[in-house]
Amino acid sequence: MSEIVVLLHNIRSTHNVGSIFRSADGFGVSKIIFSGYTPYPTLEDDTRLPHFADKITRQIHKTALGAETSIPFERHELPPIEQLKQAGYQIVGLEQDENSVLLSEYKNPGKVALILGNEIDGIYPEYRALCDTIVEIPMKGHKESFNVSVAAGIALYQLSI
Repeated sequence: MSEIVVLLHNIRSTHNVGSIFRSADGFGVSKIIFSGYTPYPTLEDDTRLPHFADKITRQIHKTALGAETSIPFERHELPPIEQLKQAGYQIVGLEQDENSVLLSEYKNPGKVALILGNEIDGIYPEYRALCDTIVEIPMKGHKESFNVSVAAGIALYQLSI
């Protein structure tokens, strides 16, 4: 069975974070890592003002519906990509890119760290360059992309089978 870690960098919406928590729970993700300004639930040694951390946690809970308590998570200022590589994870970015492969053609090697980026700008170029593989979900309609939480669910399904 594979091990999947999800890395969320500069996601703006608490609703997207909550939805990703639910999908992560459903597909057996072992951990979510938050970085940049991505909102995250209250941590044990949280340095944010308590009322602010509580507000963010409540907003995430609206869509996570408790999954935020069942998936381990941690927070880093910058994405810990090198540490994940050293721990044996293949770094997989979910992004439209000239070097991407179709998600359906990607073969999970057993340990994957899936990176999801900002809702508007995606994964920033400096982090794309650190990915071992970039996967893309083909679009058949008029829109250019899926919502980040929907894309996360699609990718996690494919990576977990």
